[in-house]
Amino acid sequence: MNLYAVIFYLLAFIILAATALAITRRNLMHAIVYLVLSFFGTALLFYLLGAPFLAVLEVIIYAGAIMVLFLFIVMMLEIKPADTPRRLYLRQWLPAAVLGVLCLAVAFVLIVFKTGESLPLPLAAASPLEFGRFLFQKYWFSVEIVSFLLFAALVGALYLGRREG
Repeated sequence: MNLYAVIFYLLAFIILAATALAITRRNLMHAIVYLVLSFFGTALLFYLLGAPFLAVLEVIIYAGAIMVLFLFIVMMLEIKPADTPRRLYLRQWLPAAVLGVLCLAVAFVLIVFKTGESLPLPLAAASPLEFGRFLFQKYWFSVEIVSFLLFAALVGALYLGRREG
């Protein structure tokens, strides 16, 4: 098993564990943290597979903008976390810390060892200009539908967070 396979399976474990923890958490803030870890793992997987532009888009759009929207919704709904003892509170954040350190270690290995130089398959490289033209010429209607759905979610969050009286 070579370095690519080890990194790939480690990233797959990080993504699956973080996503499973995001789904099973009762505290919304913990779920958001695990979801961000899952998005960062996915971005590293894109980078490993030779798509650095998609990795950057994953971090900027999902881990950045979508998570800020989720945090905005959580703050608007004013969900109060349950009071937990200090010992239990630290135990709840331990999986996030472990997965975060693993994600940082994989990112360090990807950056330092330059794993993309000797790939057995040729990479399909496209510049951001070509990607944007392809996306907005062929899939412009899908992009508009997604933007409308995000707008509807924002309006729904504002409506739910609005105080009466």
